Formats: sequence, C-alpha cells, structure tokens
Amino acid sequence: MKFVHTKKNHVKFTFTVTPAEFEHALDHAYAHIKDDVEVKGFRKGKVTRKVYEQKFGETALYPEALNHAIGHKYNDALMVKDFTIVSDPMHIDLDFEKISKDKDFEVSFEVAIKPEVEIEGYKGIEVEKVNSEVSEEEVQQNIDALLAQNAVLEPKENGALENGDTAIFDFEGFQDGVAFEGGKAENFSLEIGSGQFIPGFEEGMLGLKAGELRDINVTFPKQYQAENLAGKDAVFKVKLHEIKTKKKNTLDDAWVQSLNRENVNTVDELKTSVKQDLEASKAEQAKRELTDRVITEVVKLAKVDVPQAMFDSEIENFKRNVEQQAKQYQLDMDTFIQLSGLTKETFEEQAKQQAEKRVMQSLVIEAIAKKEKFTATDDELAARYEELANHYKMEVSEIKKYITDELVTNDIAFEKAVAFLVENAVQK
Repeated sequence: MKFVHTKKNHVKFTFTVTPAEFEHALDHAYAHIKDDVEVKGFRKGKVTRKVYEQKFGETALYPEALNHAIGHKYNDALMVKDFTIVSDPMHIDLDFEKISKDKDFEVSFEVAIKPEVEIEGYKGIEVEKVNSEVSEEEVQQNIDALLAQNAVLEPKENGALENGDTAIFDFEGFQDGVAFEGGKAENFSLEIGSGQFIPGFEEGMLGLKAGELRDINVTFPKQYQAENLAGKDAVFKVKLHEIKTKKKNTLDDAWVQSLNRENVNTVDELKTSVKQDLEASKAEQAKRELTDRVITEVVKLAKVDVPQAMFDSEIENFKRNVEQQAKQYQLDMDTFIQLSGLTKETFEEQAKQQAEKRVMQSLVIEAIAKKEKFTATDDELAARYEELANHYKMEVSEIKKYITDELVTNDIAFEKAVAFLVENAVQK
C-alpha cells in the first residue's frame, strides 16, 4: 500500500491486488448472484461459478469482484493513523486490461481526509445577551390560553357564523362540475379562523346561519399534496347544521381547582406555578440560544479548508433524516417537503446550509477540545455507558459491542469544549 497527498486534504492510495485476493473477490461476487443464476440443464441457484464463467464470460464477475476488492483495500486505508479519512473512495483508477487472475495488478483511489483547523481567540468570545426574564404579560397570556383550552362549546342559538365559532356542517367539493375524491364529509367540525382548511374556505363560510346552504369558490395552493388538485379552482357545496361558541371560563379559585394541578388551588398559586414553568422553560431555551450564538461566533474565527466530500456526506445524512421523518407520517419525500412549506429548490438550499453548519461546528469544536486537552475520566466513561444502557434498555456489556471507549470519550470531550466556550463567553 502506498499513498501520496494530492490536492489539499486529499490522499491517493495505490494498492496491489494479488491473485489470491482477486480469487476471493470473484468467489464473493458469484456468491452474491448465485441464487438467481439460471443456465439450461441446471436448477436455478445450483450453477457452479465455472459453468457461469463458461456461459457468460470470464470477465462477467469482474465489476462486482473489483468493488469487493476495493472495499477491502479501503478498509486497509482506514487503518492508517497519519490522518482520518472522511469520504468513500473517489476517482478509482485501474487498467481493466491488466486485471488478471494469474498475476498482481494495481488499483488506485482518492479519499478526502479530515482537515486541520487553525483557531485562536475563542476564550471570552463576545455575544449578544440572551434575555430569559418572564414578564407578567407572558404569565397572563399563558393563563388566557389555559382559559381558552378548557372552554366548553355551547350551541349558538342566534346569529351568524363568526371567527372563533365552531361550525358543524356537510361539504362536498367539485372540479368542473365533477365531485373529486376525498372532498366530501358530513357533520364535520371546524373552528372558523383556525386555518385548518385551504385558503378562502373558512372565510367563505363567515356569515352563514344554521340550516343555510352556500357554494364556496376556492383555489387550491400550487404546492398541495394531491397533485391533481394543486393550483386548480374548485367549488365546495356547504350545508351548515349548527354553530357552537366557546363559553368563556371565569378566572377564579373554583376554575383553578378544576384544573387539578398539584398544590395549586388559588388564582395566585396558579400565577406562581405558571411563572415558574415559564422561567424553567425560558432558562433552558436561553441556554440553547446562548450556546448556538457562542458556537456561531467561534466558528467565524476558524481557518479551515473543508473537502467538499464532507459537506456532500452531511447533505445526504440530512436528507436521510428527513426521509425517515416522512416515513413516520407515511408520506413520500416530495409530499413531506411540500407540507413543510418548501419547494425542492428551497429544501436543497436548506440541506446545504445545515450541512455546512454542522460540519464546520463539528470540526471547530473537536479542534478546541483537542487544543484544550479535554478528555473523559474513567468515572465519566462508566456513567455515560450506564446512561446509554438505560436509554436503549440494554446491558452495558452489550452497548460496548457497538460503541468504543474512544467514541464515547470524544463525545464527552466535545461536550466539555462546548461548556467551556459558553462558560467563558461574555454576554454584552
């Protein structure tokens, strides 16, 4: 194995593949397809490699075998301690005519390596002060929200439908006079003004009285999950059965007691409890915001030449995570992106920005952890393994089969570096 540094933060490896190694790779390649091979005179899956090569040619297995051989050589490259590889093999170079089962041949590929980070002046970084105070107005807003959440709906005997009222109604949607799938419901309940329906629908219901009929003209958004309706005009035929309105609760001790909050029985106790909850929430939020501000400013101090492969890899990670979220909602990727209020173009840009942010922050924090010589004690390692075991409901011995001490130590050192930066930051 030989390697040379090519362009900045890239290394080219050259390996020799021996006849024995290539034979092993060919066996692996054939084992991968054997069960699906059919040759006249043999049962499916019972064809030998020799017969297969006679039928389809000796080189038929070469592409898959080379992938396997290169994979093994890549694993060898990962063992080199001079640097950390951060990409899959790129720019694979080999002379196909020199590939042989009888003699050595060479294969080369390039990889990106983790760059060195130059950074100074990160201790005592100045950031804008994060406000975590809770105002009386915020306390009252939360209490008002509790009053609204626990409001009881009562029939509205007289009057027309207004914002804030709940309508009980039937509807059916038509496009060019033809009813479309999924556009019909009976005794549907909708709070007017909630924005639950497409733009124009709820506004079109305002002023209706119980028992009345109305046609509501709407245009579906251009970004809509049902592609056959996206951007199209439609008419909804609506029949309003009943109007319900919220009965406002009275802020008194009796209502407070109906909430069944522990040790909260009076209005004053509720205000104190709500304020304490808000303070705890705001303190946690302020901590996250301060951390983000500090790291953002620290990253600006760094000098580093990041290989594009690192960004590309993180972009793919970001997209895979979004795809998993979409699957949880039983949606395809495109629909999930649309429902998130994004176009394909804005999603791609968001993925790019998030990837650049994550890669830069990770590199810079790791560099500071190394520079400050942060590490993990034996007790900290043991405690972290216990946390992981409890989280995944596994024994520590099982966890250690999948996670190394080095990985856990690096995580703890990373956290210490972040805490160090935040503790030493100056809020202006």
